[in-house]
Amino acid sequence: MKEPMVADLAGRENQAVTGFFAAGSKQARTKKDGSRFLAVTLCDRTGAIEARVWDAGSAGDFEPGDVVKVRGQVCRYNEKLQVNVDRIRRAAPSEFQLGDFVPQTTRDIEEMWTELQSWVAGFTDPDLKALLEAFLGDPEIAAALRQAPAAKGLHHAWIGGLLEHVLSLMGMCDLAVRHYPGVNRDLLLTGVVLHDIGKLRELSWGTSFDYTLEGQLLGHITIGLGMIQRKIDRIPGFPPPKRILVEHLILSHHGKYEFGSPKLPMTPEAILLHYLDDLDAKMQTVRTEFARNEANGRSAAELTEWVRSLERPLLNTDAYLNADQRKPAEGKQDAIPFED
Repeated sequence: MKEPMVADLAGRENQAVTGFFAAGSKQARTKKDGSRFLAVTLCDRTGAIEARVWDAGSAGDFEPGDVVKVRGQVCRYNEKLQVNVDRIRRAAPSEFQLGDFVPQTTRDIEEMWTELQSWVAGFTDPDLKALLEAFLGDPEIAAALRQAPAAKGLHHAWIGGLLEHVLSLMGMCDLAVRHYPGVNRDLLLTGVVLHDIGKLRELSWGTSFDYTLEGQLLGHITIGLGMIQRKIDRIPGFPPPKRILVEHLILSHHGKYEFGSPKLPMTPEAILLHYLDDLDAKMQTVRTEFARNEANGRSAAELTEWVRSLERPLLNTDAYLNADQRKPAEGKQDAIPFED
């Protein structure tokens, strides 16, 4: 494993560092005096940190997605860690191992794949089972689904993240079906597996995650709908009513027009899929922000920084309740209780 990792930099504030990182982004910006500098995001599998190359002329030729060698100093600006870079250049392939730079699931991918197959094997609806088997049995799709992140940066943004998200949703939806009568279990779980299938072509992944041109122009809902339609066309006798219901799950799973849904959820399965999908994404964001809080050297019992996707800071309940906050400070007398 390379050294230092991004997660190590919190303990190196005000220290010089030299190491290899993936360039997640690169933007040329202008200072108040008109001079140019580079804003770069440095990444590895433990996280990301902002960096500034104040002397843009000292930067070698590199692009987002490249692994770069960096020399600089860790500092804090506006309460956030960043690296002030003295030198940065593209690294040679012999200087690094790609696995150090790609965030990936902590779960075993093959075990997750087997778990997904077992969910599908338990279907009682032969048409929906055939549809999902057509996807899981497609070598190109199967390979991509083992690797794809669920998003560029919001939630489950790591290798295997989409598969992890799907399995989390499978468990949540299975519990919901037991609680709410009248929900078609196989239809709902079909929506779980396929709702983000278009992300296999919307996103690209390597040392960083980004959108493909197809993804930028069409989006994963449109791409996924086309993928599903092509698979259904190859299944003899697939019932048209089921086709409509499956397509509705894909078209409505973002829940609102302003969130990119062409249609609002109008079936019990579509309503459940939307809300549970949103819930799983938000709860993963919560866990990620708590981990980032600690990685940035903040107490786990403190509020996180402002979380843009949730439009609020967050508080780790367990850490807050377990913190030894109620002991009086050493050398100080307890406050006198108020009496009427």
